[in-house]
This record gives sequence, structure tokens and C-alpha cells, in this order.
Amino acid sequence: MAKTYEEINAKIRSGKAVVVTAEEIIDIVDEIGLEAAAEKVDVVTTATFGPMCSTGAFLNFGHASPAIRMEKIHLNDVEAYGGLAAVDTYIGATQESETEGYNYGGAHVICDLIDGKSVNLKAKGKGTDCYPNREVEAEIKLDSLNEAYLFNPRNCYQNYSAATNGSDKIIYTYMGPLKAKHGNVTYSTSGQLSPLLNDPYYKTIGVGTRIFIGGATGYISWRGTQFNSAAERDENGIPKGTGGTLALIGDLKEMNTDYIRPAVFKNYGCSMYVGVGIPIPVLDTDILKACAIRDEEIYTNVIDYSVSNGPKPVVARVSYAELKTGQIDVDGKPVKTAPITSLVKSREIAEVLKEKIASGSFELQKPIELFPQDSSVGPLKDRSSEA
Repeated sequence: MAKTYEEINAKIRSGKAVVVTAEEIIDIVDEIGLEAAAEKVDVVTTATFGPMCSTGAFLNFGHASPAIRMEKIHLNDVEAYGGLAAVDTYIGATQESETEGYNYGGAHVICDLIDGKSVNLKAKGKGTDCYPNREVEAEIKLDSLNEAYLFNPRNCYQNYSAATNGSDKIIYTYMGPLKAKHGNVTYSTSGQLSPLLNDPYYKTIGVGTRIFIGGATGYISWRGTQFNSAAERDENGIPKGTGGTLALIGDLKEMNTDYIRPAVFKNYGCSMYVGVGIPIPVLDTDILKACAIRDEEIYTNVIDYSVSNGPKPVVARVSYAELKTGQIDVDGKPVKTAPITSLVKSREIAEVLKEKIASGSFELQKPIELFPQDSSVGPLKDRSSEA
């Protein structure tokens, strides 16, 4: 049994495609077997809704009169990047307000724009012959921008490590507050719903794959930063470390804040929750077998975030089924666990994408390029620390 993208898209257009979520496929395989399930099901939807600091948006304001080359740009007192063309900018989700600190940042600006709110723009430039203006101030809205699109250099970590703290005092991290002496564990992956855990060798997820992002249709634009496909894997193909990541793009003007939201982590900073849904075409039984993986079969490392010099030590290795019970064992004692990825929202996104495909409003896009299997990551060699 083998299917093609063309055959599956023809079934989507005719309203005959069978689409299920990555959780639903598990029961279907149990009930009728892998071969029959691969014959019956055409698409499996995956999803995640978690915080990702590596998020931001490209914006184009249009030209003022007289024209200005914007070099210092602030949006609601949040600095945006001024090193692009005259009236283009990139605002990062984690950039903090110069007046409100991490309680308001780039993620909030992006979501204010999505919600139709007015955002204050202040920009300065040195003045040139072709761009003589030196300063502008304006109130902008999303519909007044020429272009506005979300661009995530890194999202959808394949298998992110859980976090704990072995020190004698509480520490504040992008994984949330971690209590002293392994007082808690937090994790940030949707487990059996997570996109790259359902396609561990990137057979269908690649450059050009059409996705759901932030409530809009978007695309995978490239492999994400810190893409580590060469990571050691277990018998199910799941990386024992972090594994792959995805660079994502989508139209900000089509998004809504049901599926993209700012986040504030106490004593750390701001970030952004980004909802991502990725469809996996059932081209053959091998692809479906990967989609039928269970939380019980997916293991991740629990690492000690209190260690900042060198690799963080692994204090436990547990399954997502164990993490989702709300308690695991660390060093012989029970420790409470909590997700910072929303499983409820991830399930909602998987269902929304399922309905879009089943209704014929979302067709699949075959990748124009697949990801390499031998990419690895390395550390920064800080010369200042060698002195």
C-alpha cells in the first residue's frame, strides 16, 4: 500500500479524505491493525501550543514624507531592529519594554497588532540625501502596515528536555520557577501529539510544508536553528536529546490571539506561545507507524537547570506518560510535574486542522526539500571565559 500527495489532495478536494489526530490514530491502529489503518486513514494531524522565545515578526510601515531611513525603532517603547531597509523592521518576542520591563515586550506588541489595537511607532535616523527626515512618530495598526508576517527561526523542538533544580534555592527560568532541591519538574512538549515526534526522520515535514500557525495558514521555511538531526536516537527513532527544530512563517494579518499569545516568566522575561499544527500524509505503513507512537514510548531527559557551566546533568529519564501523571521519581523521592505547553490547546489545534482538511479548505503541500539527517550543533567558544 502506498499513496501520493496528489491522491490524498484529490480526496481532500472531493471531501472523501479520512483525517484523524495523532491521538486518535493510536486507537485506530489498536483496533484494526497497522496495514488496515494505513489503507483507511489519509492524514494525521499533529499540534503543539507552547512558549518559544525564538519568535518575532517582520513589519513594513511604508514611507513617510519626507522619507526617513529608520535606524532606531520603538513600538510601544519596545525596541525593534533597525538594520534592515528604510522602513522594514523585525521585532523579537523577548525584547522588553524600556518603561515596563519584561511585563510588556515584543510578544505583547505583536498580539496587540493582531487584536487590532493601535501601537505607537517612534523612529529616528541620521538623515541622508535620499532619506532626509530624522524623526517620525505615528500610531499604527495591523491593517495600516503594508506587510506583517510572523517568522520563527526556531519552533517545534522535537524532544525538549524537562527541567528541575538541584540547588538550595529557587531559580527562575524560561521553563518557569524551579523549586530548590528538585522541588518540581516542568516540561514543554505535547508528547504523542507533537509534530516532529510523529515524523522522527522528517519524511513528510520539510521545506515548504503547509502548516497551521497562530490561527493562519503558514509554511515551514527552513530547518530551525539548533537543528540537531544527528542526535542519538532510541529504537523508535526518537532523539535522546533535543533533535530537530523548524523555522516557520505565516501572515500576521490572518492570525488571532486564540492561537498566539504573549507569556511572562517571573524574574526571567517575556516569551510567546505559538500554536502550530502540522498534517502528516499517510503515504505508507512506516509513516503511519511513527504517527501511532504513544506517550509511554517517548522518553525525555530531566536536566538540572541550576548548573550553568558545561552540560546540564541528567538526573532522570522518563516517559511523557509518566510526566503527564503529575509526579515522577527523582533521586528516590516523588516530585510534582507540570507542563508549560498546553495539552488542551494542542488538542484543539489538532482538531481545528483536522476539520479544515476534512472540509477541503486545507490541502497538503509536498516539501520542496527534505531536511538533512546529519546536522549537529556545537557550543560557542567564549574567549572572555578563557582569560
